[in-house]
Amino acid sequence: QVQLVESGGGLVQAGGSLRLSCAASGRTFSRYSMGWFRQAPGKERKFVAAISSSGGGTYYTDSVKGRFTISRDNANNTVYLQMNSQKPDDTAGYYCAADPYAIYDSVYGEYDYWGQGTQVTDSS
Repeated sequence: QVQLVESGGGLVQAGGSLRLSCAASGRTFSRYSMGWFRQAPGKERKFVAAISSSGGGTYYTDSVKGRFTISRDNANNTVYLQMNSQKPDDTAGYYCAADPYAIYDSVYGEYDYWGQGTQVTDSS
């Protein structure tokens, strides 16, 4: 079983930056496709960013392109989401997700495991 723990959420002013971390338990983390999702109160959970197992492939939803960067450190079983130029609409719970069975180094994920989430609040 894969366990995911997000951290790094908090309060940030519009235009500011925040980095989220997701620590994974799996011994084969380097094989996992990973993703970040977010969910605002009363809203549907939406995709934010994805990264392939090697880190060589990334994909972002249009609203965060140029502002957010997903990355990973396979030696430390960690995936990151660097969030710059934040906007009030970025306010949401952010969730890390893992697909341990993805086609090798595919950016696409059919996520089977989820973290508990970390809250990001952006003030205007």
